[in-house]
Amino acid sequence: MANIFLSPSAQEFNPYVDGGNEEYYMNLLADALEPYLQSSGIGYGRNNPQKSFTDAVRLSNEGKYGLHLALHSNAAPPAQSGQLRGSQVYYFPDSPQSQQAAEIFAENIKKIYPNPDLVKTVPTTTLGEIIRTKAPAILIEIAYHDNPEDAEWIREHIEEIAANLAQSLGEFLGVPIQPPEDVPMGTVTTQGGRLNLRMEPTVNSDIRAKIPNGTKIPLLRSVNGWYLTQYQGSRGYVSGDYIRLE
Repeated sequence: MANIFLSPSAQEFNPYVDGGNEEYYMNLLADALEPYLQSSGIGYGRNNPQKSFTDAVRLSNEGKYGLHLALHSNAAPPAQSGQLRGSQVYYFPDSPQSQQAAEIFAENIKKIYPNPDLVKTVPTTTLGEIIRTKAPAILIEIAYHDNPEDAEWIREHIEEIAANLAQSLGEFLGVPIQPPEDVPMGTVTTQGGRLNLRMEPTVNSDIRAKIPNGTKIPLLRSVNGWYLTQYQGSRGYVSGDYIRLE
């Protein structure tokens, strides 16, 4: 099954024009992307925005991911502050998969960014999240947060950008992307305890997480009385005996 590591910016010290900051908006974008991952059966890990990129690299390298996706927004050098626009997708030139992913994401971003000629792929051998991850990695500078038009575009198009990123992920991973509204939901219904999320659809399988009673979860697939689902970044199976269909 496809898995990715999602790493939105932890740089709260980079302010946006008219308020907010890079950490806030990139995590908002990651939040909007997660339902597409859940509805499409794509497993994922995610960084802790309170920690540094080195911690994100560590978490990424502890798992088995098909792509490390870092989400950022950009700022021009002081002499050009507010004057630059565009989107850059950084990749590791020694990794064919990294370059392939960058090209897919850039081509799709061109379809929604107001100035598609300003969307570029950029090779790098210096960015830590690109060169230090075991998984092929890309880092996307969505647009310039110190430019009024770019900052406004990000703020007003979070959902559209998330859907676009999801489509690119599907192309790279070879996974059909399902819009979140197409996925049925169920509610965990126990006697008050937590429901085991297991690696396989059997009571003897390892437990990946415990889901509280009353939690709504996506029902991605039915397998012999069990449901494949996603909960807080962990994917696995829950017994249908404890699920009330919505």
